[in-house]
Amino acid sequence: MAAHTTPRVPEPALTDDITAGELDAEVRRDLRGLQRDTADTVARHLVAAGRLVDEDPELALEHARFARARASRIAVVREAAGIVAYHAGEWAEALGELRAARRMGGGPGHLAVMADIERALGRPERALELGRGPEARELGRAESIELAIVAAGARRDLGELDAAVVSLQIPELDPARRDPWSARLFYAYADNLLAAGRESDALQWFVHAADVDDDGETDAALRIAELTGEPLPEDDFDLGVEDDSPADAEGEDAGSATDDVEAEPAGSAVDTAEGGPGPDSSTSEPADADPELGGTAGEASATDARTDAPTTEPDGVEAAGSDPEPEPSDETGPVDGADAEASDTEAADSGVEGGADEERDRGASG
Repeated sequence: MAAHTTPRVPEPALTDDITAGELDAEVRRDLRGLQRDTADTVARHLVAAGRLVDEDPELALEHARFARARASRIAVVREAAGIVAYHAGEWAEALGELRAARRMGGGPGHLAVMADIERALGRPERALELGRGPEARELGRAESIELAIVAAGARRDLGELDAAVVSLQIPELDPARRDPWSARLFYAYADNLLAAGRESDALQWFVHAADVDDDGETDAALRIAELTGEPLPEDDFDLGVEDDSPADAEGEDAGSATDDVEAEPAGSAVDTAEGGPGPDSSTSEPADADPELGGTAGEASATDARTDAPTTEPDGVEAAGSDPEPEPSDETGPVDGADAEASDTEAADSGVEGGADEERDRGASG
């Protein structure tokens, strides 16, 4: 009786300019449990995945899957594979890999990305549960805000439009601030206001978003043009809108929020390696988060800020904060690209088939 053999994951081609040295030092350290040649190969494929994740996410996923097959017991590799799968729209696979990475490395991991995946799989309630869980309190300020944006989108999915608006009325929602997350937060707030039928308030916050969006993370200028019916001169966002504080503009909603998401000020754990634009908090499908593939070249930016996808970056290539101690092992033999062990693909336990086929909201960015 022939023994069962696990199919070998095909190795995508690597160009000579891709070197292991481009990988973040912390991630390379985590690969030390592998034989030297294997560690070098895994590192180069992670670098390739990081370079390609924006322009060709499917090819990037091939590199990430190969790296995972050769180093399936290393948390940062599983994390990187999950982030790349997220960019490629492979929601179930992405969720399984990120869950595996959290089991192996501990910590909150890419909680906002996982919540966004739950939305894409049609489970907004689970997205909200992640936002209320104890791990949410361990997040840094940046990822807390990303999680709040995703949670607001989940409330919209459930038809809780006023609650979605109120949940984003956090201290960081201040037009006088210019934090790394300000453009995406203001944009998400504006989009939720618009969904709740508050067009004039939405216009005001789209203007605030455009004003702080120096990196083009959102399409706030386009949304302004759509609402006003007139194209805006480039970089001219002075529409005479008052800088009312969220408390003034939203006072009437203050009592209607349910299940407020905690956005604790703390260090940013999101934009780790190749920061890029993030999702907008209003849609139901993840717009590519900005996970950076650890320290590789190329930024993993979300496609458009019109969806609520977190801007997290695959720290599989740029250490995201989980500093797992790799188990010494030489995983050079054939390994199933999906590595039954961690992916389990815990997506399977989600019972969602076809959830990954949802269309992305109007584009998404880290």
